[in-house]
Amino acid sequence: MKIFLSLGKRHKALSVILCFFGTLCAWPASVAAQGAAMEIESLLASDAITYAQASRFVLDAADVAAFDDPEVAFRFAMERNWLPRSASSNAPARLDSISLLLMRSFGLRGGVLFTLTESAHFAYREMEHMGFIHGRISPRQRVSGDTLLYVTGRVLAQLEN
Repeated sequence: MKIFLSLGKRHKALSVILCFFGTLCAWPASVAAQGAAMEIESLLASDAITYAQASRFVLDAADVAAFDDPEVAFRFAMERNWLPRSASSNAPARLDSISLLLMRSFGLRGGVLFTLTESAHFAYREMEHMGFIHGRISPRQRVSGDTLLYVTGRVLAQLEN
């Protein structure tokens, strides 16, 4: 009988230890999920996102790179010419420039004019032609957080098919 009590206590202690380490392992994932949810809420609340915010979100969504700092993400995109040279990190992002960032980050191929010029204007036209952008929208329009989420979601959905 003593043997069974001894094994029961050991089993209970082992399960407590495993539970503790399981909690430690799961905690960073829950913190990361909360961080992502907070970032999405922040984007949705924004009427005009910056190029730095857009860079951080798009690069992460495209699995190119994950940056904690939007400024570092912006510099990463600028070094690769995925944003126009005139873009600055804290300036409101324009739809044509974000189209260029999306096409480059996700490796989307464009038509002849985009391939020859690699301009933000033709990136916007390609995104419109591919059905990622709908309606009569100006390419120079400022991008809201919900627009960025919508267009990025459409690109991801298309790539899954």
